[in-house]
Order: sequence, then structure tokens, then C-alpha cells
Amino acid sequence: MNQERLFKVLVAPLNTEKVNNIIEKNNQFAFKVAPDATKAEVKQAVETLFSVKVRGVQMVNVKGKSKRFGRTEGKRPDWKKAYVGLEEGHDINFANYG
Repeated sequence: MNQERLFKVLVAPLNTEKVNNIIEKNNQFAFKVAPDATKAEVKQAVETLFSVKVRGVQMVNVKGKSKRFGRTEGKRPDWKKAYVGLEEGHDINFANYG
């Protein structure tokens, strides 16, 4: 996979209360990823960008919510989430990046 694709696979890290609990219990991190990303691409992107060893990747398709704007019905876009499990002794500190 080329270097340009690596930067497009990971869109953003997710930082929610649920994700923070998963980080503490399972040493897994969550990322918003490109809709066409695969597990292998996410694994390679995380290992390359953060210099860590990935244990496994789980992918989730998140459906966009239906919303109303006055009389107008709208829908937020669908997106993809990846839970990335790290090997023992590896950690990602987002304060060092960005």
C-alpha cells in the first residue's frame, strides 16, 4: 500500500466515554476510517503511523441518524468505525501527534 493511501485510511481518532472504557479494559483504540477501508489497510496504517504492534482489528458500519430541520427531513451520512487492539506493552499517546 502506498504512503498516500495510509494517510487517507484513518480519518480521525474517536474519544468518547465508551472508547475510554475500552482503552482501559482491552487496550483497544477506536478510529473513524474511510468507508472503503479494509482491516488489513487499517492495521498497516496504525502500525506505520504510530509505530505500534496491532493485535487485531474489528470494523463497524455506523448508520447515519435521521434528523429533522423544521419541516425538512434530513439524514446524516453513514460512516465506518474501526476498533484496533494493540499488543501488550504498546500504547498510543495522542498528545504526541498533531
